[in-house]
Amino acid sequence: MEQRRKDDLTAEADGIIEGRNAVIEALRAGESIDKIYLQKGEADKTLGHIASKARGLGIVVVEADRRKLDGMSRTHAHQGVIALAAVRQYVSVDALLDRAAAKGEPPLLVICDEISDPHNLGAILRTAECAGAHGLIIPKRRSAGLTAVVAKTSAGAVAHLPVARVPNIPSVLKELKKRGIWVFGTAADGGTSLYDADLKGPAAIVIGSEGSGMTRLTAETCDFLVSIPMRGKLNSLNASAAAAILLYEAVRQRR
Repeated sequence: MEQRRKDDLTAEADGIIEGRNAVIEALRAGESIDKIYLQKGEADKTLGHIASKARGLGIVVVEADRRKLDGMSRTHAHQGVIALAAVRQYVSVDALLDRAAAKGEPPLLVICDEISDPHNLGAILRTAECAGAHGLIIPKRRSAGLTAVVAKTSAGAVAHLPVARVPNIPSVLKELKKRGIWVFGTAADGGTSLYDADLKGPAAIVIGSEGSGMTRLTAETCDFLVSIPMRGKLNSLNASAAAAILLYEAVRQRR
């Protein structure tokens, strides 16, 4: 019984809501839910009701196999459904641009193209806030969200840096370009060296996923593909390290 209580407290601290009744109550109460994972292939009316209710509220619903759910579970009683609470509401892309305008600064945005590791996303949030970026943009799917783990890794930055979540990254990039923002993607084989990139004006810095980098459509939509000089034997950096290097080159240029 004592262990079960500890498991429940751990789950609560990590923003994990497990079990059918708990998730239904969270939806009814209007709690901010980042994402709901449902067991794949489970033909159950209650799970169907949860999925329908969640989608109606604009919450991302992901089908996952039982092994993944078991791995996520803290209570070992998930009943085929786990919800991740969001620690902060998402904002619109316009709100990020309005924030830059209110400060009288050219926009500096960070766009995370399918960063799935919450620790990486939290680290990027922290660096972006420290560098004075005006906001972060993430996709709805195949991305970590504003969960408790991200909040912890961000060391409080999640409370200060607004985040927009969008259905499609390439579409957002096209819209930003129409509004006069230059888009700089990070790529090992990029044709523009970091120190030749002009980051003084309105800029959006795109960071690709940990394994495969930017998606093809995202890369094709960038104005510039920027490479970071590599002097060692390895040819790539962690996503959050790459973000930090580009952001602080922007800070240096904007002084």
